Amino acid sequence: MKLRSLLVAGLLAGSVSASHAAEFINVLTGGTSGVYYPLGVALTQIYGKVLPDAKTSVQATKASAENLNLLQAGRGEVAFSLGDTFNEAWKGNEEAGFKTPLKKLRTLAAIYPNYIHFLAAADSGISSLADLKGKRVSVGAPKSGTELNSRDILKAVGMSYKDLGKVEYLGYSESVELIKNRQLDATLLSSGLGVAAVRDLATSVKIVVIPIPADVVTKIGEAAYTTGVIPANTYNGQTADVPTVTVQNYLVTHEGVSTDTVYKMTKGMFENLDAMQAAHAAAKAINKQTAGIGSPVPLHPGAEKYYKEAGLIK
Repeated sequence: MKLRSLLVAGLLAGSVSASHAAEFINVLTGGTSGVYYPLGVALTQIYGKVLPDAKTSVQATKASAENLNLLQAGRGEVAFSLGDTFNEAWKGNEEAGFKTPLKKLRTLAAIYPNYIHFLAAADSGISSLADLKGKRVSVGAPKSGTELNSRDILKAVGMSYKDLGKVEYLGYSESVELIKNRQLDATLLSSGLGVAAVRDLATSVKIVVIPIPADVVTKIGEAAYTTGVIPANTYNGQTADVPTVTVQNYLVTHEGVSTDTVYKMTKGMFENLDAMQAAHAAAKAINKQTAGIGSPVPLHPGAEKYYKEAGLIK
């Protein structure tokens, strides 16, 4: 009888321990010189406060496409992604890096827009997209959201990688270093305004921010792309407004994360936007009025609960 009581007590203790097992929340970001990473660090700190029993971590990645594949595989709980890549993942576009539709993905929030920065060294002779022909260009890491942007923009102006003199598939930091060392003529970066990699480049060498005309957006024909402007003096030596393309960013989760956890994460972010803004100025564009609408992928029930509670969606 005594042994039986001990066994029951042990089983109960085990069940209590299991029910209070630490929850892991891994935030998938991008390269450390981009915007996703500092915002991801800020998010883990917020999640640590609103989910005190959870173990939070931030992971630097190759950004959008890798993040979404990792989420689908259950190797992360929250990720940053460009809207066009998010859409292609949901549909299952193999050319964009998705062999099958990633149907476990769910939307947490629309956040801030990325601005396409098509940059060239001032002494490269490049002042327009047409001037990229025959030049050495970094188009972003292979099958990344940035590289998808490069393909779409070049196609819209009647070009492809075959028209370039040399194509490099590199992240932000590597691309910037090669331009500094005169081993690269131009690169495309898709990021929030004031991104560290561009600031670094603009203070090291004279650069040209290549304009992307409004008709390019029309020719791309994807809802994720809209017209935008990089305001004058955003970067050293950039003295005039530059027309460009913007792409909405999203915070993404997956169906395996509990409703309660996603609810608390969503609410926690919007109640601590000052911490996000302190991490990077791009977060000033996060607007809870529009965060729950317009996504190509359904909202997670936890996020939906928050937006309905806050009167932001019906």
